[in-house]
Amino acid sequence: MRVECKWVGRMPYKECWEYQQELFNELLSKQGDGEDFAGTIIFVEHPAVYTLGKSGKMSNMLINEERLKALGAEFYHIDRGGDITFHGEGQVVCYPILDLEKLGIGLRRYIEILEQSVIETVAEYGIEGRRLEGATGVWLCDEAETANGEKVQRNWRKVCAIGVKASRFVTMHGLALNAATDLKWFTMINPCGFVDKGVTSISKELEREVSFNEASKVLCEKLLANFGLERAE
Repeated sequence: MRVECKWVGRMPYKECWEYQQELFNELLSKQGDGEDFAGTIIFVEHPAVYTLGKSGKMSNMLINEERLKALGAEFYHIDRGGDITFHGEGQVVCYPILDLEKLGIGLRRYIEILEQSVIETVAEYGIEGRRLEGATGVWLCDEAETANGEKVQRNWRKVCAIGVKASRFVTMHGLALNAATDLKWFTMINPCGFVDKGVTSISKELEREVSFNEASKVLCEKLLANFGLERAE
């Protein structure tokens, strides 16, 4: 099964949202065509923007509109799952517009593959990514041993947020992997609705910069392998 991978550079959120919708509608129109084309995977950097999922709580935005404008950031209430998150420079935002019916998988398996691809991506940098029960995305934590020898996990921090939409087996939205993101932006929200967990980036964990270009190429290869896809020529 083939897929097109597109790096669109830096693009305002609204423009890219409309581009996603265009590709989404195009893929819907081709359902049942018998072709081996599964869709498009977009890789993009957004100028500073906060997005709130359809069931998210506005109370998780900790600054007012005036402060938002002063910072030069935008805000959109959108039609994906999940709560509030931030997109900005140095973050790998990935929007797979895929026909799950052609891939032979459901939405739950689709999200598992997104998570696994990110776990394998950060592993390339020597970082152990994890799943956290009840919290979609990819997380890091510290392990310690108690006096009686029990292992405990603490300091949970998110390196990748996931929020998707699917209609008639076609997906939109996707994931945001913090490669070299300025993490100060996350102090102005309760990221993904959590008040007791942190946010991190590959660059912060390694104490060296890992660029959008570098991390997005690794992620692309992991996604292709885990979905069993080949790039369309």
